[in-house]
Amino acid sequence: MLTLDKIISDRGSKYAVSGAPCRDGEEARALIAQLCRAKRFAKATHNSWGLLCAEGPIKNDDGESGAGMTILRMLEREGLHEHLVVVTRWYGGKHLGGDRFRHVQEAVRIYLEALGKAG
Repeated sequence: MLTLDKIISDRGSKYAVSGAPCRDGEEARALIAQLCRAKRFAKATHNSWGLLCAEGPIKNDDGESGAGMTILRMLEREGLHEHLVVVTRWYGGKHLGGDRFRHVQEAVRIYLEALGKAG
């Protein structure tokens, strides 16, 4: 799993993005469990994710309402199928409002660029 940590910081909140090839929802949950074996990620406030696969689009906001759909939209735009993308947030004590969606988008963009997919 490719993880890009400490990529965005805003008002105390910190973000990371991770991802890996993934066939289905079951494999996605196993990859999330693997990610959360690292204590830092297990203690994160949110591990939101999205996956486009044969089962259809699958997402999990993990309490960050709307984050999974934001990830799915970006994966659809890039045509990236069978690849799990997870955006992790550590809450910093101040609400970010709509900026949190911009940060989720930016995290996915950074990940796609690391894969050589966005441009």
